[in-house]
Amino acid sequence: MRALRTASLLGFTTATLLAGTGATVATGATVHGSHWRQVGHTTVENRISGEGLATRRLPGQAPELVYRNGATIPQPLKDEGWGHVGDPDSLRGYVFDVYQDTRTPAPATKMYLVTRPDGTTTEFVHPLQPDEPAANANAQVAATPDGQWLVSGPLGEIDRLYVSPTPFLNPRGPRQAGDLPVAARIHLDHHIRSAQGCDFVGPTRLICATSDPYNDLYPTNLQLLQIDLPRPVNGRDVTARVQEIGQVPLVSTCTGTFTPEGVDYDDGVLRVEVVPPSPCNTVTDVYSFERL
Repeated sequence: MRALRTASLLGFTTATLLAGTGATVATGATVHGSHWRQVGHTTVENRISGEGLATRRLPGQAPELVYRNGATIPQPLKDEGWGHVGDPDSLRGYVFDVYQDTRTPAPATKMYLVTRPDGTTTEFVHPLQPDEPAANANAQVAATPDGQWLVSGPLGEIDRLYVSPTPFLNPRGPRQAGDLPVAARIHLDHHIRSAQGCDFVGPTRLICATSDPYNDLYPTNLQLLQIDLPRPVNGRDVTARVQEIGQVPLVSTCTGTFTPEGVDYDDGVLRVEVVPPSPCNTVTDVYSFERL
């Protein structure tokens, strides 16, 4: 197993600045072997970013990109032991956050925090089942396009994702604080490692970004993965096909380790967070893609 940690530009061409904006657009850049083309790039201060992002849409307001990192965790949640937040998702004005217990040596629970459109929040603490890893138990969450289900997973090498009914939006989901039970599992036909962020780009397709430093599972490290389901998520177990569609953009004046993080899809635009190597990691790079 060979570690690949330095910058690679597989599948990408040099970015050029789009005059008059703060974004960069990669001329002709595509994710190698996929149907996505890079259309933009921006940076966000790492004091608010670097663990995930989601687009929140509230009635009568412009869409808002919501970022997450350790500094965005409310102090009361830290006091409860929820010291790590993963890649969130948002739908219909709701924001869904995933938290990990960083205080207990062998965590037995993970937590979902739901922020409603009016700003009120509800905690759903889930006791881990025997097949749910305790370490890094809640790395990312993605809401199905119909809003009925949340798909989440841990950070390590895994062969499944976990499906839960969406609180407040699914009649089977809880409407008050308590457990958010696992309703089904998405079994993966190929293992994935260190999936930092995922989002649905259609009813039967997820795109995930990994921080996997090795190339033993897929042709490259730091993969963008496509997960295809045979049918929309419906609360029953299903087996999905996994394939790599390319490597995340690794562009920096600094050399060293890149860390892919959150994934967001909204209104035809796919966004991927990448934290560049130190000392350039004072910002998080956010790359935007559209379908070819």
